[in-house]
Amino acid sequence: MTRRFNASLFFLFAALAAASPARAERVVQAPVPTVDATATRKLETAVFAGGCYWGVEGVFAHVKGVHLAVAGFAGGPKARRVDYETVSGGDTGYAEAVRVTYDPKVVSYGTLLRIFFSVIADPTTLNYQGPDHGTQYRSALFPLNGEQDKAARAYLAQLGRSGLWRDPVVTRVERFTGFQDAARDHQDFMRKNPLHPYILRWDKPKLAAFKEMFPALYQEKPAA
Repeated sequence: MTRRFNASLFFLFAALAAASPARAERVVQAPVPTVDATATRKLETAVFAGGCYWGVEGVFAHVKGVHLAVAGFAGGPKARRVDYETVSGGDTGYAEAVRVTYDPKVVSYGTLLRIFFSVIADPTTLNYQGPDHGTQYRSALFPLNGEQDKAARAYLAQLGRSGLWRDPVVTRVERFTGFQDAARDHQDFMRKNPLHPYILRWDKPKLAAFKEMFPALYQEKPAA
């Protein structure tokens, strides 16, 4: 599904979005991970795919301890160069994803997983999140080391046993083949475009839910 709107319909969509329910998608209180990743560096990096990267980046940018959140693409063949238009076709193997650089002394990989599945991504929807459908909108975790791989697999299993969802957990752990940044106009999109209809309808509710559910982890000023 395209996320572009022509200018003549912008304010109509914005008005409808503002009148939409406070929660665009179901949020849950995901459990505290029983297995977490041991930090190996002063700053760690993690990669998440969870539907439209605007909202994924927008939430993670407000997590205390996150130094950088970058929208881009992951999961496809390493040799292929892609951009938003090609990935939107749904046949590249890539998913919209976000690369998060964080201080593990402030926030752990396991805590990022918990935030991700509480307010950002539904782990039971196969190849879609919210209004966006296709393999490019799948939910996936891309561990960058053995510690993250262990924690990611353990947490998905823990979610499957939690009973929080009626349907089975389908989020996958995928091999990391590299990350390609999205274009500049897709970076920091929520902050730069707070009245965009898609942001109002689908992404600002995720940020509001994060602030409400995890107030001790919320930082008002987003990471760069």
